[in-house]
Amino acid sequence: MKIDLNRRNFLRGLAGSSMLAAGGCFSIGKPDGKIRLAAVGVMGKGYSDWTPMIQSGLAKIVAFCDADYAARESAQKALIRDGIDFDVYSVPFYTDYRKLLEDAGVLGIQAMTISTPDHVHAPVAIQAMKMGIHVYVQKPLVRTLWELDYFNRTAKEYGVVVQMGNQGSSLDSMRRCTEVLQSGILGEVKEVHVWTNRPVWPQGKVLSDYIHSRGQKGDPIPAGLNWNAYLATAKDRPYLGKFPDNLGPFHNDWKIAPNVYHAFNWRGSIDFGAGAFGDMACHTMNLPFRGLELGEVSDAECTMIEGKSDLIYPVKSIVKMTYKSRVAKYGDNKGKVLPPVTLFWYDGDEKPSAKIMPKYAAKNGGKVPNTGCYIIGSKGCVLMQDDYGAKCAIALEADKEFVDVFEHEAAKAVGTWIPKIGEGAAADQKSSVAMKGFAGGHYIEFLRAIRGEGPVFEQTHSRCFSDIEYCIPQMEGILVGCIAQQIAGKHTWNSAKQCFGDAAANALVKPYIRDGWGF
Repeated sequence: MKIDLNRRNFLRGLAGSSMLAAGGCFSIGKPDGKIRLAAVGVMGKGYSDWTPMIQSGLAKIVAFCDADYAARESAQKALIRDGIDFDVYSVPFYTDYRKLLEDAGVLGIQAMTISTPDHVHAPVAIQAMKMGIHVYVQKPLVRTLWELDYFNRTAKEYGVVVQMGNQGSSLDSMRRCTEVLQSGILGEVKEVHVWTNRPVWPQGKVLSDYIHSRGQKGDPIPAGLNWNAYLATAKDRPYLGKFPDNLGPFHNDWKIAPNVYHAFNWRGSIDFGAGAFGDMACHTMNLPFRGLELGEVSDAECTMIEGKSDLIYPVKSIVKMTYKSRVAKYGDNKGKVLPPVTLFWYDGDEKPSAKIMPKYAAKNGGKVPNTGCYIIGSKGCVLMQDDYGAKCAIALEADKEFVDVFEHEAAKAVGTWIPKIGEGAAADQKSSVAMKGFAGGHYIEFLRAIRGEGPVFEQTHSRCFSDIEYCIPQMEGILVGCIAQQIAGKHTWNSAKQCFGDAAANALVKPYIRDGWGF
């Protein structure tokens, strides 16, 4: 279905002064002055994206869209459970995002949350941005490198507000530790290790073999599921329900969701998701990417892999990536040439050796945290012991052990230059603070940016800390790494030309797009 932009612009005109001019300030054209929000993806992460926005008092939901109509009832039950006074049945509900976009002008949509399977992020967001609609897009921002470049060009052309859903970006501890790293306190940093316990959903060859064995024999599509809309741009395939209990050993207890694709298990599918790397690196690589001002990735190679297949991401892997040298733009390092960085990514419960972080291991029974990030400099190291940057510690050369970044005397002496959201920017705050409700600030930052409120961040030249100047280059490195998981060997990447040095990798740059679902 090709969307008639001229028709849509006409409808936008009918919607009246409540609409935003692309990149303009918020216009209070409605009696309640709230941003008119559409939620694409209603349950799961979608639910935790749109509910804080309406609870903030800055936005109101004017439309829902989810390929699964059952999400409407599920959302209403969840709202009652959580004590949130909102009637889901009071607003239109769509199962095909193309129809929602056709009606966006009449609905007066000003902003969207996009919390769908990864392959739908770019098609929805890019078309919305072309209409001047601001977008909050769950991580990973997009699924392929071609979509990333298209997204970047569209966001710049239409001047909309973008926020990627890596909510840890709004933690005061994350921002403070970014400042500490940008100060140059660690000296020259040439090596980083990032790891996660994900996947906690089915990945690997066993599942891929099962899908192949089914061929075109599918299972009954559940009532209310618009399977055609769920597939969206992806290749046609039958719906597959619960995979058999005797399918074989998985990496973990993967009974979090019983079906092959919907819901949630799509994450491991190469056609629908970006695997553990795409899912979690937007969080766990956040600190080194910001703090070390990483930019262009020059090459990537998967050095260990288990459960490789053509349809599903591996059970576990290690990917080695090289980031180019660059000139520091922020903090006390400003103007200095920073050396290339070798970054090692581990997923599937693979971790760096305890020998790599001896000071931490010596105090913790030789163990390494289950998830985290370890940044090695010539004068010391920083260790992030969670997914989001809530628990960061530092150990300089003379230190016998790691000390919380908010308590370490040398770190406390580092100046501040990144605006914080919470109350806890005080020097005596520990970064291991409880994270309850931490994500709220990330959503409010997005809504306030639409209203033209809040500080403009030097790193993004935007009022959103995860706008395109940050999330586009971060995502580029992650997606290059995802391709390395699919094709053996070392792959060089040319960001300026948007291509690899080998044909096999280049074949994966652009996604498959079904007829009728182009954007």
